[in-house]
This record gives sequence, C-alpha cells and structure tokens, in this order.
Amino acid sequence: MTSPHRRFTEDRLVIASHNKGKVVEIRELLEPFGVDVVSAGDLGLPEPEETGLTFIDNAVLKARAAAEASGLPALADDSGMTVEALDGAPGIYSARWAGPSKDFAVAIELVRTRMGDDPDRRGAFVCALALAWPDGAVETFEGVIQGHLEFPPRGSNGFGYDPIFVPEGDSRTFGEFEPAEKHAISHRAIAFRQLVRACFEPD
Repeated sequence: MTSPHRRFTEDRLVIASHNKGKVVEIRELLEPFGVDVVSAGDLGLPEPEETGLTFIDNAVLKARAAAEASGLPALADDSGMTVEALDGAPGIYSARWAGPSKDFAVAIELVRTRMGDDPDRRGAFVCALALAWPDGAVETFEGVIQGHLEFPPRGSNGFGYDPIFVPEGDSRTFGEFEPAEKHAISHRAIAFRQLVRACFEPD
C-alpha cells in the first residue's frame, strides 16, 4: 500500500534550527537513513519571526522559510508546554516566558505563580514537526504527552520545563529521567516516529 505522505528521497536535509543540541538529536535520529543533515545556523539562514497561532503553524513557517532560502528540503519543530489551569498557556509562547536570557527558572516560577492554588495540575508537552520542500509541499506531524505539574522543581536532567513535568504513569519529573529514557517516550519522540514512518521508512 502506497503511503499518502510524500517520501523523502533527497540526500540532504536542512534542520531549521540554530539550537545545536536539537540538530545533534535530529541528525542521530536520521542517521540510519543516510541523510546528510545541515543546520540553518551552519548555512547562515535567518530565523523567521514565529507569528503562527499554533505549534503546527510555527513549525511550517520555519520549515518553509529554510527550504525557500536554501533550495533544500527542511525540517522544523515547534514545541512547548500547555497547562489546563492556564487555558493552555504558555503554549506557543513557552520559550518566550523564559525571557531574552532563556532562563527557564523564571518561566517555571511564572507558571507556579499564575497557577496559584488552582487544584487542576494537568499539563502536556506538545511537539509539532514540519518537513517542507522548496516546491512548497509540506508534511506535518504532532506528538503530545500528557501529565501533571509538580512544585518545587525536581531533577537536573533535560531542559526547559522538564523539572516540573511528571508524565502519566510515572512519579518522576522529566528532569529526573535519564536522557535516553525520556527520549523514548517524549512528545518529540512521538512526533518523530510519525515522521519517520510516513516519510523515511520504505513502504
């Protein structure tokens, strides 16, 4: 049965990110498929303003900008945390809550303060992926992992909001997970499995 998704048949892919850690993670994931991965930062591509209203919108915006500027297929992700008691915030503004210095201790304290005494501690991590080609074609995928928030923060692994997020079925925060353990179940892992199955694995 033929996949309804466009297959990736090129040799080279731009990761629409200036985050070196993210580029390394994606490069390792795509290594089995023999893809030569280069980052937007390596190519000196500018970072577009994220004006979308959803994670998917922003991932598509970043992927399309990199594909058009480089003439190569490009992969972008947009991710963040949503909190039920905050009507889905910080959501697409997750990184911005950390301020210009990207201090997530500040962002975590802001979440705690805004939640106050609300007993609803449910939250989720969301990762949207967009794979764009220079001809305008785009494939999108989204991974979500549900959980709840706990304060004070615990654990020094991971990054961002990991020290306050406890995934369903566990009692530890992502900050207390070993990296490989987190990568196996995270929102990004869920989205990447969809991407690989749809666009990279042979039918």
